[in-house]
Amino acid sequence: MLTPLQKVMFPLVWLLNGITSLVLRLFGIHTNVRISDAVSKDELRTIVNESQSQISRRNQDMLISVLDLEKVTVDDIMVPRNEIIGIDVNGDWKSIMRQLTHSPHGRIVLYRSLLNDAIGMLRVREAYRLMTEKKEFNKENLLRAADKIYFVPKSTPLNVQLVKFQHNKEKVGIVVDEYGDIQGLVTVEDILEEIVGDFTTSMSPTLAEEVNPQSDGSVLIDGTTNVRELNKAFNWNLPAIEAHTINGMLLEELEEIPEIGTQVRVSHYEMEILDVQDNMIKQVRVKPIKPLRVSVESH
Repeated sequence: MLTPLQKVMFPLVWLLNGITSLVLRLFGIHTNVRISDAVSKDELRTIVNESQSQISRRNQDMLISVLDLEKVTVDDIMVPRNEIIGIDVNGDWKSIMRQLTHSPHGRIVLYRSLLNDAIGMLRVREAYRLMTEKKEFNKENLLRAADKIYFVPKSTPLNVQLVKFQHNKEKVGIVVDEYGDIQGLVTVEDILEEIVGDFTTSMSPTLAEEVNPQSDGSVLIDGTTNVRELNKAFNWNLPAIEAHTINGMLLEELEEIPEIGTQVRVSHYEMEILDVQDNMIKQVRVKPIKPLRVSVESH
């Protein structure tokens, strides 16, 4: 009696086992499922894309994002070095206290004079606790409260880094290059957003300051703006393979420092250089090009 039901349910069970096994392997968890019973990542991607009637669009996007985690590195999503909020412990104590009490973040990098000389990661909540419990709160107490910095190589794939965060019980990492120089900062939340999308419904405050949409459909953009952030915010597909900023992308395209007024087409976008300073593109106007619709008439 169960044999017909078993035959009917076998494809579904096979599919679920394959998905479970693959996702677990992506996160470094090995199972005893035989290779012959599992599906490849390309096959799984096809299955997900063709399962619109069974899986919602949002869940489809999440599953595809999990499969794509190994294609994206920490370097692609990190907060760049110039946007890291830090406190110079060699500075004036009043200035340190002012930065601490007005910090919008839960963790702050502590460093001596230069960011590359980072000495700890301070949890703001812990600093507040010490302020209330100790009669005297000074630099010595501040440094003692800081945690050891967790360093992350910038080329680490996101699926690997997510597992490392979990294994090391860390939530924030300082990203370094092959020479040990600090390049940026990455959090668990940054990686999860690659899977489920932004946790906020609006554009991030940093990006909102860097872009200015115009009435003609173009957008004025700072040269330091992250290309991946732009693609997510405006549903664009600007190339972000090597360069991470608009400035870097255009310099790779032009292979020279452009003059103000230079116009270039990148993919399906028209770009005009509006400002150049210190050998960097400071501002550019980007306007998507609408594809031409070709109608074919029968005779």
